[in-house]
Amino acid sequence: MRFIIRATIPVEDGNKMIKDPKFLKTLEDYISKIKAETSYFFEAEGKRTFAFIVDIPSVDMIPSIAEPLFQRYNASVRLHPVMLLNDLKKAIKSNK
Repeated sequence: MRFIIRATIPVEDGNKMIKDPKFLKTLEDYISKIKAETSYFFEAEGKRTFAFIVDIPSVDMIPSIAEPLFQRYNASVRLHPVMLLNDLKKAIKSNK
């Protein structure tokens, strides 16, 4: 199942994160490990925020995806199932 994973980083932790010379490599490794379809980086409510689109075939994979964000960045993490337009079309057809 496809999820959007949103991680919001507290300002002080984000400031430390940006100054870490290994930050970009660590982030790239994480994105590769979770096999993100795409990644977005933006501000939300004044805090640095990451969003990743990831296929999670089994719920037992959630801790291995969320824990690095909690532990490495002190992030607030939210996971939401999402659909593509074709998924929505199938859902609407099956409800008629």
